[in-house]
Amino acid sequence: MRDAVDEPTLRAAWPVVAQLRPHLDEESFVAAAVRQQAEGWKATVLYDAGVPRAFAGWRVQEMLAHGRFLYIDDLVTDARTRSAGHGKALLDWLKAQARRLDCASVQLDSGTQRIDAHAFYLRERLRITSFHFKADVEA
Repeated sequence: MRDAVDEPTLRAAWPVVAQLRPHLDEESFVAAAVRQQAEGWKATVLYDAGVPRAFAGWRVQEMLAHGRFLYIDDLVTDARTRSAGHGKALLDWLKAQARRLDCASVQLDSGTQRIDAHAFYLRERLRITSFHFKADVEA
């Protein structure tokens, strides 16, 4: 695992991140990542033989409803090496980070269309505990 704390490391992870966030381009991803890092967001890259194979963007939060928890903003494994254990290894690392950071849980949201991801999360003992609602705000 390697923390992606600088632009070169973020750029190296971009081919993996792009598979989850195709609405972004590399420049907008790096700019957003740098802004979010100033707010406490962290990025971690799992490498295999020197090649980025999985990526997580995450942060620690606290809410009345959940207490202190590690929230996973982004979790993606390179489609070319899916089922090689990279996603599980990164998720296990995130769970260990949550314990180390005195969090009560790890949490994430996942788009309703990501059926394969949902199967993975359920296999890894993440449970569906709520619905997420959204309303766009008109300018």
